[in-house]
Amino acid sequence: MSKNALSPQFLFQRAAVRGRDEAVFIGKLCALAVMVGAGVFLAIQASYAAVAAGIVILAAAYTHAVELQHQCLHHSAFRSSRWHRIIGVPLGTPMLVSYSHYRVRHLQHHRYLGTPQDTEFFGFDTRRPLTLGALAKGLFDGSRVLAVVRDTARCVPGTWQYDMGQIAPRSRKAIISEYRWFAAFFALLAAACLLGEGPLVLRLWLLPFIVAMPMHFLVELPEHVLCDTASADVLRNTRSITGSRLTTWFTNGNNLHIEHHAAMNVPINRLRERHGDVQEFGLHVQRTYAEFFAIVMREAWKNRGTARAPRPAPAQGPNR
Repeated sequence: MSKNALSPQFLFQRAAVRGRDEAVFIGKLCALAVMVGAGVFLAIQASYAAVAAGIVILAAAYTHAVELQHQCLHHSAFRSSRWHRIIGVPLGTPMLVSYSHYRVRHLQHHRYLGTPQDTEFFGFDTRRPLTLGALAKGLFDGSRVLAVVRDTARCVPGTWQYDMGQIAPRSRKAIISEYRWFAAFFALLAAACLLGEGPLVLRLWLLPFIVAMPMHFLVELPEHVLCDTASADVLRNTRSITGSRLTTWFTNGNNLHIEHHAAMNVPINRLRERHGDVQEFGLHVQRTYAEFFAIVMREAWKNRGTARAPRPAPAQGPNR
């Protein structure tokens, strides 16, 4: 009998947030605060080596913060749902990721994974051929930055409209308010530069932001690339990486992605309990990130010179 002839039961069970789960997430927020504090301390030093280290630490912190924001999107961090947006909005600010916009698009991604209606928030299309050029372009996703600027410009006067289907008025209002916050954030950065604090803006935000772009791309890449994205079966269209404690912490469990898609409301710290089922039944399971990236580079090298087909326009569909 093949390993996919049976279906694991525990993997797909829902789970509510417990007090211990909330405490674990708060601990992660405290660790993030320590990372940011260490990064800022080093980035403002006179030594070039210290500044470089500070920028890298801040970039890692901003990347990690988006992964923590992802958990907030699913309301699996706190027992009270109202805290998810309160914490989620600032977590995404350094990387210019709107909590509410990300949430709407990401829930669509969960609902429509394996169909043409899949609309993941971050733009690398895993359905197209994987090439060295595609990877190089994905490392610095300038189109997302331009989209943030465009959406901010439309939200300030309130003319922004969702273009991926229907959206609840409450969600649209939340998205507009968050992009208006980004406008205020940009204004604060500009004011700081005008007041002579440009070097601080450069060290504490702009350079870490630029370094964080490829970091975040590499965290997101394993999720569905080189999987069967034409299948609606999470055991075929998604990848998990066993990883280490360090990589599981830094990616906030993003390596356990089959487990997450099987039951997206499960607190991230409890996904490891389901990894045994994934190892038995999952089609795409790697032991380490090194093993995964070796697979990616072999595929990209095999496809060298292959032109990428134009990305198909996503079908319009209803939201959650």
